[in-house]
Amino acid sequence: MSKSLPISRVRNIGFIAHIDAGKTTVTERALYVTGRTYKIGQVDLGTAVMDWMPQERERGITITAAATTAQWRDHQINVIDTPGHVDFTAEVERSLRVLDGGVVVLDSVAGVQPQSETVWRQADKYHVPRICFVNKMDRVGADFERTIHSMRHRLNANPLAVQMPIGQESEFEGVFDLMGERAYYYRNGGPSFEEGPIPSEHVEDFRRYRDAMIERIVETEESLMIRYLEGEDIPVDDLKNALRKATIAQQLIPVLCGSALRTYGIQPLLDAVLDYLPSPADVPPVEGENPDTDELEVRPAHPNAPFSALAMKVTTDPYVGRLVYLRIYSGTVNSGAMVYNATKGRRERLGRILQMHANHRQEVEEISAGNIAAAIGLKNTFTGDTICDQDNPVILEPPTFPAPVISLAIEPITQADRDKLIESIGKLVEEDPTFIVRHDEETGQTIISGMGELHLEVFVDRLRREFGVGANVGQPKVSYRETITTPARAQGRFVRQTGGHGQYGDVVLDIEPLDRGEGLVFENRITGGVIPQQFIRPVEQGVKQAAENGSVAGYQVVDMKVSLVDGSFHTVDSSEIAFRAAGSMAFREAFRKGKPILLEPIMEMEVVTPAEFLGSVLGDLNSRRAQIQTIEGGDTIQQIRVLVPLAESFQYAGILRSITQGRASHSMEFKYYQPVPSGHTQEILNR
Repeated sequence: MSKSLPISRVRNIGFIAHIDAGKTTVTERALYVTGRTYKIGQVDLGTAVMDWMPQERERGITITAAATTAQWRDHQINVIDTPGHVDFTAEVERSLRVLDGGVVVLDSVAGVQPQSETVWRQADKYHVPRICFVNKMDRVGADFERTIHSMRHRLNANPLAVQMPIGQESEFEGVFDLMGERAYYYRNGGPSFEEGPIPSEHVEDFRRYRDAMIERIVETEESLMIRYLEGEDIPVDDLKNALRKATIAQQLIPVLCGSALRTYGIQPLLDAVLDYLPSPADVPPVEGENPDTDELEVRPAHPNAPFSALAMKVTTDPYVGRLVYLRIYSGTVNSGAMVYNATKGRRERLGRILQMHANHRQEVEEISAGNIAAAIGLKNTFTGDTICDQDNPVILEPPTFPAPVISLAIEPITQADRDKLIESIGKLVEEDPTFIVRHDEETGQTIISGMGELHLEVFVDRLRREFGVGANVGQPKVSYRETITTPARAQGRFVRQTGGHGQYGDVVLDIEPLDRGEGLVFENRITGGVIPQQFIRPVEQGVKQAAENGSVAGYQVVDMKVSLVDGSFHTVDSSEIAFRAAGSMAFREAFRKGKPILLEPIMEMEVVTPAEFLGSVLGDLNSRRAQIQTIEGGDTIQQIRVLVPLAESFQYAGILRSITQGRASHSMEFKYYQPVPSGHTQEILNR
């Protein structure tokens, strides 16, 4: 960030949406309009600047979050273009953790879609203020008011239209600005437009929309409400200031519209980013924990405050090596400075500092509060780590990521590939926290796990292309879970006598089922000296180790509470090893008594199909054990929302294309785990 540019003139925003809503196209047009790029990148042609990976250009989707910086109205806008596919939701998660505002892009035909709901919940989780851009207003079936209604209905949001479309579908030619009371026509195609007054034939509708907008804005501020009720004509600047406050407080969501492909409505969208979304100074100071005292620490967004930054992402660049993306929350840091990784408790040298434009780099000497940049040289800093001033340590809250739901086996083709595979997988694991690798001791296979088929497919493709690793992969495998259905108690005694110093550990555990999503909870209920305090932790370690493999099919155990209630020890022979083993033995025995069951991941799927194929689609879904939730639509298009087991969804895209002549589409996201129906458990175990 330029030293002369005050932090109030900085915006850190992300474009977030369902796949194919047009996020990357909006980003490309914004970069062109701001002068950041000299020609418009096209997603379909593989020339989009922000989709720079070969896999992104070939598939026409965003896979990794890309960062860039643009200038507009003497402001600096740091932009992150995020993926829309559910398999890459981790990119959205870590982006929203460090952003101050978001632009949610919605398809004017489809309205709010499943991944739109997911990113909305993620933005709620990190308290990110938002504005909405209703895209594709020139498409057949576009409906601005229906999209706003779907925001209220499916997002439980409070949208406020600050624009009206001038026509829609093939007659869409611009927007009415309800604030400025002006019309913007893109009659000759974007990005240039003509500005003019509201035509007389639209004045009545315009007044109705504008009055409704003003009423909802003044409701958020008492002083404005009094002036409004007294009949005063509220100035536009006062309305904008009130709407800005309401947007930052997440009371209202300003909604704009346009067509990104034709560059309609992009300039007003950029104006809205500056007018309504917060600068780093407008959001509350970041809070963290002092690692030495465990006390709360507050870091104001000021260049002269103690330095603190959160590592949001790690990537491997073929030219400069390991890059760590940082959001600077406070202070200033220079290239070559020594910084303190408070998460790891070690010092590191921050080498070069780079401002990123997708995969292009511009070196800068320093970076200060409120900015996003990449650093070279932080070899021991990973996603979620905090780096800071060693004299003022703080650990900031890291982003959280969902657990992977699908796995497959991977093995090198040749002996030469073996070492390269281990090294390459290590680099990719650093980049993606939702990518998990483990070694199966029983089969000797390397198992990789991710968020979906596409996630793993892209991962394997990157191994082969970027790292030159020859590898074979097995069929996808679902990550099931195990749990219990009834409380149980068991004792575990580990006794070994070998003639000298022996081993002795004795514990009694109670287990009970918890609600779905609660995980594994360990609690010590022992009072007094039945078991010395130093052996409690080993018991917990033994329990968690045993919970990695349940007794039904060897899957991870979840959603149960384990309580240590009794036991005994030997003054000479007891040890941490003995109590760890006793805890493991007691857990396995109690788990067998608890009537264990298998849990399977359930996906929420939305299928959009021409009405003539509705019967065929429903028939196929029923054969996949799908639970129909809703069927909506008109005479031509039907939207079906279902819950379907992940195991039944493999290769669904090809089947759907086949039964609908390629005219239907679908999307899905992980919903929750639920018990496998009794009639299907043995079938799953036999796979």
